Amino acid sequence: MPRTGTGPDFIEALARGLEVITAFRPGSPAMSLTEVAAATGLARPTARRILLTLEELGYVRAAERGYRLTPRVLDLGVAYVQSMGLWDVARPHLERLVERTGESCSIAQLDGSDIVYVARVSVPKIVSLAVHVGTRFPALATSLGKVQLAALPPDEVDAVLAERTRSGLTARWQPTRAEREAELRDVRARGWALTDEQLTLGIRSVAAPLRDGTGRVIAGVNVNCHAAETSLELLLDHHLPLLLQAAGDISADFARLHAVPHARA
Repeated sequence: MPRTGTGPDFIEALARGLEVITAFRPGSPAMSLTEVAAATGLARPTARRILLTLEELGYVRAAERGYRLTPRVLDLGVAYVQSMGLWDVARPHLERLVERTGESCSIAQLDGSDIVYVARVSVPKIVSLAVHVGTRFPALATSLGKVQLAALPPDEVDAVLAERTRSGLTARWQPTRAEREAELRDVRARGWALTDEQLTLGIRSVAAPLRDGTGRVIAGVNVNCHAAETSLELLLDHHLPLLLQAAGDISADFARLHAVPHARA
C-alpha cells in the first residue's frame, strides 16, 4: 500500500491506518507493537497511536501478545459486498447450484492480479479447499480469475498481471505469455473456464462470468471440487451446464435489480 499519494488530497494518516489493519495476516492473529511497527515500517510511536485509535474505534483489541483484530473489521468488507447487492441476488441461485451439484460454489472478483472471494456456499467434504470470504488466490491459475481476465483488453491483462500477488501463494501453473494468451482466447470463445490442478494439487473447478445490465463482467461464479472425489467428466458434463444456467440467472437478476429506480426517503 503506498504511503504517499500522487496529489495534495492524499491522506497519509488514513493510509497508515489501513496498513496497520492489513498487517494482521493468517498465522499472525495477535501482534505486539514491535511486530506491527516492523511489518508496516512505521515508527513505534506512530504504530502505537494508530493501534490505540483503532482500539477506540473497535477495530482492534488488546490481547495477551499485544493486539488482535476484532470482528468489526469485517464490516469494511461486508459494506463493499452489500453496496453491490450481489450477495442478495446470488444467494438463492448459489444455494440451488450447491444442492444440485453437491459441490461448494463461490463468487469472486478480480483485484489486481488476484481474485478475492466475496460469497461462498460450501458443503462438508473429506478433502476441501480452505476458502472463506476475503480469501485471495492468484487469478490466472483459477477458473474464477480466467473468466474475468478473458473479458479484459490484452494491454489491460498485461497491466493487471504485472501487479504482485498478495495471496501469499505460488500457483503450480506458470504459463509463458503465449500459453496464457492461448488459454484466455479459449475461455473467451467458450464463455467459461476450467482449471485442473493448476492452482494446487487435487483442486479443479469450472467458472462462468457474471455480468451487469450492460454486459460488463463484474465477477465470476464457480463450482469447485477435489480431483479425488469428482471426475473431470462429471464436472464438465453435469456440473458445467448447471453452472452456466445459474450464472445467467444471477446476471439477469442483477441487471433487473439495477434497472429498477431507487428512491430514498
